[in-house]
Amino acid sequence: MALEIEHKFLVLCDAWRDQVSHSQVFRQGYLSNHPQASVRVRIAGDQATLNIKGMTIGTQRPEYEYAIPVAEADEMLAQLCQPPIIEKTRHFVRYAGKVWEIDEFAGDNAGLIVAEVELDRVGERFERPLWAGEDVSGIERYYNVSLLKHPFCQWSEAEKNGYDA
Repeated sequence: MALEIEHKFLVLCDAWRDQVSHSQVFRQGYLSNHPQASVRVRIAGDQATLNIKGMTIGTQRPEYEYAIPVAEADEMLAQLCQPPIIEKTRHFVRYAGKVWEIDEFAGDNAGLIVAEVELDRVGERFERPLWAGEDVSGIERYYNVSLLKHPFCQWSEAEKNGYDA
């Protein structure tokens, strides 16, 4: 089974920006979202993928990803995905031997910036950069699929500051 092991953090400041190696704009939508799994279509530059991800809350989830034609992904985003489409720019930063992915959201989720680091195994130790704040891996509202139903622009000040509503 394919397994994604990642930690997600709130970003505290812009100190990461001068460390970005490259960035890529993502557009993604969801074909299905139910308690066991979500099915996502994503376009990143000139590549597109279909992704099936388990809905387990936490740092590890089953995940499967398949390349698909960009034209078909465009059609799915326009005709089959539940609105709104998630738009974000993913910035890549290498820190202490790991590639960190910093997602800067646009649209209804503008203002939300989170950093993710993928690990090779459960319990793997890694060094956290100073700009990576609270670990929000287990907080469902930070999952992209949750941002469809409850976008960042609708969050209370407490939620925006990392507290439960």
